[in-house]
Amino acid sequence: MKRVVIFASGSGSNAENLIKFFHNSDNASVIQVLTNNPHAKVLDRCKKLNVSALSFNRIAFSKSEDVLNILKASQPDLIVLAGFLWKFPEFILKEYNNKVINIHPALLPKYGGKGMYGMNVHQAVIDNKETETGITIHYVNENYDEGAIIFQSKCSVSPTDCAEDVAGKIHLLEMEHFPKVVEKILNK
Repeated sequence: MKRVVIFASGSGSNAENLIKFFHNSDNASVIQVLTNNPHAKVLDRCKKLNVSALSFNRIAFSKSEDVLNILKASQPDLIVLAGFLWKFPEFILKEYNNKVINIHPALLPKYGGKGMYGMNVHQAVIDNKETETGITIHYVNENYDEGAIIFQSKCSVSPTDCAEDVAGKIHLLEMEHFPKVVEKILNK
């Protein structure tokens, strides 16, 4: 059985989708969710879904080996960032080389980098009058949103769309594709 650990910072809709997708799987399960936000809604979702969840602070994450030690104890086959907003420390990436992936709400390399998340991305897509956007699932490296691309899916942006409309389209792509791509990676 493959073991997945998810990192999330916010509501946790992608985390919940992954947990439910793998709930009855014979191949993999989400064994733990870790968050940098002690008030994140993902913690409530995990409680309802009976999945272990912990919050941590910046010191535990990047200045000590506390989070690394939690990961070592969990022995994940894959670490999935699902709306996780902090840059991943190089020492954790080194320990889990090519085992950390992220989902980004745009077609990288466009609209990536520090500060480009959530509504910031969708508003930039609208402001730049893009005709399409989408999601990118990629490996995580030491730079924001620059790791090797694993998968992309596109959707159209109409001239009348607002950032909230784009967010809705992106959410549908995430719900449809993210679990399937994670499953493919685990089955490699």
